[in-house]
Amino acid sequence: MTAVDRAVYDALRARRVTRRMSDRAVDPETVGLVVRAAKFAPNAGNRRLQPVVAVTNGTKLRLLRLISPGMIPVPQAAVVISIDVGRAASYGFPPRAPGLYVDVGTVAATLLTAAQAAGLGACPVTSFSRAAAGRILNLPETVQPHMIICLGYPDPTGGPPPMPKP
Repeated sequence: MTAVDRAVYDALRARRVTRRMSDRAVDPETVGLVVRAAKFAPNAGNRRLQPVVAVTNGTKLRLLRLISPGMIPVPQAAVVISIDVGRAASYGFPPRAPGLYVDVGTVAATLLTAAQAAGLGACPVTSFSRAAAGRILNLPETVQPHMIICLGYPDPTGGPPPMPKP
């Protein structure tokens, strides 16, 4: 195994879900690095039907958290992975084609690994109101959010994560 292979393997092995994040801001360059990694995710036919949207605005992050009972961390940034069902239909995919969801998973795995490599903690969230998230992010009706990846620096103090405020 080469040194590069070993570094990749070690990053994969060390990656953990981070449910408690510090309030340290994540700089836009680091968020951009994680988002750009999505283009390297394997996907069906190289069609890229899973757009990703970076969220760094504090108000939008708070709103996403309010509509996401599964969002335990308080992230400083997030990346929302969607499915563009309009484009998918233009390629002949039915709205619930399994491959569309498999590709959400490959994008998520790639983003989680990129976050780890960038020194960030990350936590995937699938328990949220998709309709409300689409409105918060001003997504077109044909773009449906399916996963939120919370980003932030791990909180070194440990302890249980704070619960969302209603």
